[in-house]
Amino acid sequence: MKIAENSVKSPVTTIMVALIVIILGAMAVIRLPIDAMPDVTSPTISISTNYSKASPLVMEELITRPIEQAVSAVSGVQEISSRSSEGSSSVQVYFSWGTDLDAASNDIRDRLDRILSRLPDEASRPSLRKFDLAAMPVVMMGVVSELDPVTLRTLIDNELSSRLERVDGVASVNIWGGLTREVQINVDPIRLKSLGLSLDQVISRVRSFNVNQPTGNLYRGNYQITLRVPGIFESIDQIGETVIAQRGGTSIALKDIASIEDGSSKLNSIVRINGSPGIQISVNKQSGTNTVKVAKGVLKEVDAINRSMTQLKIIPLVDQSIYISRAINNVGSSVIIGGLLAVLILLFFLRNIRSTLVISTAIPISIMATFGLLYFSGFTLNLMTIGALALGVGQLLDNSIVVLENIFRHRELGKTPNDSAIIGADEVTSPIIASTLTSLVVFMPMLFMQGMTGLMYKQLAYVVVFSLICSLVTALTMVPMLSSKMIHVSEEPRGNKSSLRCKIFRATGRLLTGMERLYASMLNYVLSHRPKTLLIGTAILVGTAILATFVGSELMPMADEGEIRVNLDMEAGTRLEVVDAKMKILEQKLKGIPEIQNMIVQAGSGGWASGSNTGSIRIRLSGRSERSRSDEEISSEIRKRLTAIPGARIRVRTATSNQMSRFAGGGDRLEIQIRGHDLEESSRLANLVMASIKDIEGITDANLSRTAGAPEDLIIIDRIKAAELGLNVQQIASALETALSGSSAGEFVDEGREYPIIVQIKDADSLPISELLDLSLINSSGVPVQLRNLVRVESGQSSTVIERLNQERMIDISANHSGRSLSAVVKDIQAELDKISLPMGYSVEISGDYKQQQESFRELMIGLILAIVLIYMVMASQFESIRDPLVVMMSVPFAFIGVSLALFLTGTTFNIQSYLGIIMLAGIVVNNSILFVDTTNKLRRNEGIELFMALKTAGLRRLRPILMTAISTILGLLPLALGLSEGGETQAPLARVVIGGLMVSTLVTLLLIPVIYSYFEGGIGRSKA
Repeated sequence: MKIAENSVKSPVTTIMVALIVIILGAMAVIRLPIDAMPDVTSPTISISTNYSKASPLVMEELITRPIEQAVSAVSGVQEISSRSSEGSSSVQVYFSWGTDLDAASNDIRDRLDRILSRLPDEASRPSLRKFDLAAMPVVMMGVVSELDPVTLRTLIDNELSSRLERVDGVASVNIWGGLTREVQINVDPIRLKSLGLSLDQVISRVRSFNVNQPTGNLYRGNYQITLRVPGIFESIDQIGETVIAQRGGTSIALKDIASIEDGSSKLNSIVRINGSPGIQISVNKQSGTNTVKVAKGVLKEVDAINRSMTQLKIIPLVDQSIYISRAINNVGSSVIIGGLLAVLILLFFLRNIRSTLVISTAIPISIMATFGLLYFSGFTLNLMTIGALALGVGQLLDNSIVVLENIFRHRELGKTPNDSAIIGADEVTSPIIASTLTSLVVFMPMLFMQGMTGLMYKQLAYVVVFSLICSLVTALTMVPMLSSKMIHVSEEPRGNKSSLRCKIFRATGRLLTGMERLYASMLNYVLSHRPKTLLIGTAILVGTAILATFVGSELMPMADEGEIRVNLDMEAGTRLEVVDAKMKILEQKLKGIPEIQNMIVQAGSGGWASGSNTGSIRIRLSGRSERSRSDEEISSEIRKRLTAIPGARIRVRTATSNQMSRFAGGGDRLEIQIRGHDLEESSRLANLVMASIKDIEGITDANLSRTAGAPEDLIIIDRIKAAELGLNVQQIASALETALSGSSAGEFVDEGREYPIIVQIKDADSLPISELLDLSLINSSGVPVQLRNLVRVESGQSSTVIERLNQERMIDISANHSGRSLSAVVKDIQAELDKISLPMGYSVEISGDYKQQQESFRELMIGLILAIVLIYMVMASQFESIRDPLVVMMSVPFAFIGVSLALFLTGTTFNIQSYLGIIMLAGIVVNNSILFVDTTNKLRRNEGIELFMALKTAGLRRLRPILMTAISTILGLLPLALGLSEGGETQAPLARVVIGGLMVSTLVTLLLIPVIYSYFEGGIGRSKA
């Protein structure tokens, strides 16, 4: 039994199945996790190794290179980058997208195990870490309080962080700022020297008096008694009473040579929240959890903490769920508005409310069924999946329009409701299946696309494909069934002839009749002037192809997420206090910008900064609908305000959670890599490139990865003399480290919590180095030896960081671009690079977003070609002809006219989204041409109508359904194409491409395809019948 016939004869079953789909879809949408983008694991593994005090050159030679050589043989490795700095080696291994990182990690561990014997004995074992995008903070907060910094930090560490970590879905809580509690033993160097003691002896004595040790068991009657020595310090005063030495029968207590303070760790970063001193907290979610749900849970707990802990106040500063929720809601609103506009255009053409309602059933059924697919496939509700629904909402009506229009035609011929529904649906089943397949096969190449593009867009492809299949099933089941029950043929609404409804009915009727007459005359004209028509069409196509060269290109459209980041770099070695003073200047200059809602300022290491000479500001803007300027415009103003600050390099950029941009190269959209072995020569080339590009229009925030080292004093140890005096290098280095940085002498337990006991020289960081060298070490014979007898001091600069790419040294120049497209900026950069003469063995390459763009565009071009081939094959199968599909395919190149005009007039670039729109367009634009050619063939074959008359008849018969399907799709995409609110910028290029191409292709189908068809069918020598 045929599908349409079965549904018409079983209306209850058909309705129940539809209701089941809607109910299951409604349950699914409630439970779907919400996120910004699909959860895609970046195929990156980081290998970290530490080798204390080793220079970058030593780290590169002994650690980094062996690791690179070992992991390069692992299957699937695409790129290896590394960074060697003092005492630290970091190697990043990038795999092909789709690689199983668990298996890759095991392979890397096996390779590393083979080279462990080649690494220095003192080096740490290499540790592996997989990059997880879910580890990015979803909520950032600031804590302000009148409490002192130590008490506040202790309160946050001990109580607040544990409450936040208990929130469902939270992976970790990170804390920056404040001061952590520690017990400091500040030794007086003069007293220490006068008593002939060393710091090692002090540490050893403190440890020996601070133990909590079980000693064994005793049996007493029927019981076993455990013996334990509770020898831990119970108070700070007790630490001071510790006997360090005996001199002349007198005990020397620790308090006699040192001051014992319940203090705090050294300050290495300063945090301010909206201008007030505070502490910053970031909350990371677990992988695969609902970002919006986790953020709401965290904020609910924050409210509870603010109520219960009145001595502090937690201020939410950055909440990723706000943008995600707004973006999803806005795109969801685009789905609803687009659907309503499509329904209204149907009402205009059909002039029948019942007919419009019958067709409109395709939207809720298809969308709800698609939500069920998302849920059971483990997808999230993100900008890709909800955007796919917005893109397809207009197309969901196309099949139903064609079916209903044909059913209605049979009703007008006098057939019964049931017969009209069955026959009308059966007649168009073949062409609508073919037109649906052409829309579906364009997504088939996405399943074969490699790299980031393929993974990111698979969910979009699945959603569009499934929703279109659902709309096809609805058109062949629900529409015939409802038509047989609800549709009545009536020339004019019943009731008062002078009513508004009747007037609108007659007015739209006259308008549609006039439109048909206009089209008939236009069709007559083009068939009478076929060579001229083809020439004009071809000329316009060539002209727009030239126009397309003026359209810029980039990787992805940047989304306005309402966040700006400012980074400050000063000369290496600059003190924290100096950096903080500069940060205060920056804060003052940012005052008066009305869009700034919250601001986190950090000076020094930790968080996003990389050292004491760096600082950062994270600015949260008001919502997109609440401000008149974009984040790019605001960042440009900030950039102007922060220029000409002496002694500091300022970089300003908009922040994004867009995974495409993150995977492409982090926060910088443009990178230039200078490769070569000699450090001095590559630095010279890097400075030359930097100077040549800094004045290019559109380039902002250019930065060189390798900078001058910090000032340092080298303590050169006389190894022979040290050995003769019974000491070694390790003992001397440890003594200096204890004096300056402090060394742990155990833990002080207070209320069940442990705090470090640190032994150090009092005010050592401000003492002349000559006084530090007066310290003594006790050798193996128990004789004190002064440091100055073993070492000499040399001043210099610390070595620079050494970066490598694919086992070759590299310097990276990173920059952002603003006000110009990426392609235009890259073209100017390449022109400048061509002027630079490179020595043998050195190369310069443009990377970053540009490199990723080229790779993605290549994949998309392959996808486009494959899609066109598949479309042709589907149509050839439907028509059982090699020639007819060629006629239909002619609408594809002419659709490019609309694409070029849409991009040029709206100022949109060629990017992944617009490229994807072109691929989708190839499947959409042929649908109406299929109906036109199929109808023409049937008129000629079944009714024997002459060629030109068949073309005219087919054109007039299919005019309304062609216009209805095209305009409904265009209006369905219109809200998305405007991209006026959060999230809209991402999908807008795709929608604009489809709208522009579909508008032109509709005219091509109605006017140019008849001309091309007439030539293909042997009408070359005739003008018209």
